Amino acid sequence: MPDYRKTPEAVARLTPEQFRVTQKSGTEYPGTGEYLDNKAPGIYVDVVSGEPLFASSDKFESGCGWPSFTKPIEPANVAELRDVSHGMARTEVRSANGDSHLGHVFEDGPKDRGGLRYCINSASLRFVHRDDMVAQGYGDYLDQVEDV
Repeated sequence: MPDYRKTPEAVARLTPEQFRVTQKSGTEYPGTGEYLDNKAPGIYVDVVSGEPLFASSDKFESGCGWPSFTKPIEPANVAELRDVSHGMARTEVRSANGDSHLGHVFEDGPKDRGGLRYCINSASLRFVHRDDMVAQGYGDYLDQVEDV
């Protein structure tokens, strides 16, 4: 079992924007994220811990300005917490092992795919292309990745 966790070294490698989003529960500006329009096959992992979070086959165009997914690739890797900041009640999502702020989950996703929309900051993610998954230790998730 891989050891997905937050280390001081991993946090030190973050860009200022990645640090603000993952460690300070920030939000990147809509439409600015690196992975918003990414259509390549692969998986998205926590930029801090490396734990697998979402598959490209579960990504969809929501029009909200952030990458959106219908479900986590490994539900145990995504923690959901009540967030009452900014005068509204929402459900925050964080990586379970790395404790990185990822974004929020809403109940307005595609009904035919479960009805959820995981609205995720690109700054909290690292994309691993399908061609690199085995070499980077994510081969167990190849069956969850398809051409989109």
